[in-house]
Amino acid sequence: MTRSRSFGVAKMAGVALAAFGFAFALVPLYRIACEKVFGVRLEQGPQAAVERDAKQARWVTVQFDGGVNSKLPWQFAPEQPSMRVQVGRQYEAKYLARNTSDHGIVGSAVPSVAPARASAYFNKTECFCFTAQTLAAGEARDMPVRFIVDPALPAGVKTVTLSYTFYKNDALTAALAAGKAQADVARAAP
Repeated sequence: MTRSRSFGVAKMAGVALAAFGFAFALVPLYRIACEKVFGVRLEQGPQAAVERDAKQARWVTVQFDGGVNSKLPWQFAPEQPSMRVQVGRQYEAKYLARNTSDHGIVGSAVPSVAPARASAYFNKTECFCFTAQTLAAGEARDMPVRFIVDPALPAGVKTVTLSYTFYKNDALTAALAAGKAQADVARAAP
């Protein structure tokens, strides 16, 4: 009976070791089954988290440029030439506009983003370019733009240029002058 008892103990120890080995192998087998059979990609542990954080910590340089059309007597330029930004986060940049004429003028800004392939990934959340801007004679004003660079920006793009050109809005400037003339006539009337 001793021999059969020791054989039984050895058999139970073998079964226990086999069960432990099988349980240990379930993790990679589960991962393989999920990825290959079901098409579900599982986290790869700390390395995947580091890679994800590195992607989120991507930085690009945004350069700012500004100018005016020759028909518009304004000065217009960014307050800083460039900014280093982290993709996925919101930032604010300011431009300064000054009307150098002796009368009020309405201007409209037209933005552009370079390189062209980056324009779909540069999102302005608040911008002076969304509406026409009126500056009185000699008036100067800060014009902020809030933006987010999308994390899906192609990896090869390291620098994005945001440029604005201000144009005189002839129709609104004429309406502004007509309104001022009517106001002057109304004030002069007894």
